Amino acid sequence: MYERMMCKEPPSPEETEKFLGGGAATLKQIEEFLYQNYDIIRELKYPFGKAYGWGYKYSHGSAHLCYIFFENGAVTVTLQLGDKAVPAVEAALEEMLPKTRESWASRYPFGKAGGWVHYRVTDAGEIKDVCGLIKIKKAPKRV
Repeated sequence: MYERMMCKEPPSPEETEKFLGGGAATLKQIEEFLYQNYDIIRELKYPFGKAYGWGYKYSHGSAHLCYIFFENGAVTVTLQLGDKAVPAVEAALEEMLPKTRESWASRYPFGKAGGWVHYRVTDAGEIKDVCGLIKIKKAPKRV
């Protein structure tokens, strides 16, 4: 149902928005959070080989925050949470959605207990949880 943007040439912003459909609003909301809380560097990428497709890589200075992959009708946020973040993630999960808990439980392992979380955001209510995970990965800048 949700297909990734796999075209060979880098997509224009207009092509990306058209492809995302309803996912464009989700991308915009997550980006608003990122730009309000971090000094964002956004790069258009096609990382990890053929399976992931096009997306944006978001960094705060030299600290990588997440990738947001383009899907038809949605976006998937991919972020790495290391071992040091595990206690904070597990404490925060008590207040998060069941889908968020499942995304953490099915993470791709990294380190002793951390991992890569792939979270397909299909509902506006999930944005809060995704942003919460990003905050755990890297505390927002102080204003």
